[in-house]
Amino acid sequence: MKELKNKDLFKNEKEIALLSMFIEQNFSKEKRGWLEVVCGSMFSGKTEELIRRLKRAQIANLKVVIYKPATDTRYDKEKVVSHDSNAVPSIPIDFAKNILLHVADADVVGIDEAQFFDPEIIAVCETLIMQGKRVIVAGLDMDYLGKPFGSMPQLLAIADFITKLHAICVQCGHLANVSYRTSAEEGTVVLGEKNNYEPRCRICAAK
Repeated sequence: MKELKNKDLFKNEKEIALLSMFIEQNFSKEKRGWLEVVCGSMFSGKTEELIRRLKRAQIANLKVVIYKPATDTRYDKEKVVSHDSNAVPSIPIDFAKNILLHVADADVVGIDEAQFFDPEIIAVCETLIMQGKRVIVAGLDMDYLGKPFGSMPQLLAIADFITKLHAICVQCGHLANVSYRTSAEEGTVVLGEKNNYEPRCRICAAK
């Protein structure tokens, strides 16, 4: 990568890519944007990881802005809140295109619960990247039936860096990647917490 002048210090391209994922400053004057996607089931720590990366960027004195779907009011109407109760202020958005109205001179853009946004979220992320912004997206990659959720498949396809997180299956203790719905609702989008969902592995989810 051109940004790393001392490329020979690293053993291989994979190490360089992993390092670049957590760089808060560019090594050259040219500003380049990229997309990081953090995905997984419910209770896997996606929002926690999003908040962690955004806080690191703030420590590096970068301007950070965070968005969430206005429909997600489970913990707070305005804050992005993890299941572990870590929270950061955010801007609730009804339509993905409105993100571009608020982003201004931000260096890093965080987007939580991306699966709930309309399909325009894909073009919005691409626009932000072309503007030289670091975009960090967190969201469920699968719905409660184990099917691809919303625009997450497309976002994963265009992402520069992907982090797949897993919860622990409450039935058997193995890695979980399914957000198993324990309540009776049948719609794809049912906002809920531990009273509506639990993490399960594929085998336990199929029982």
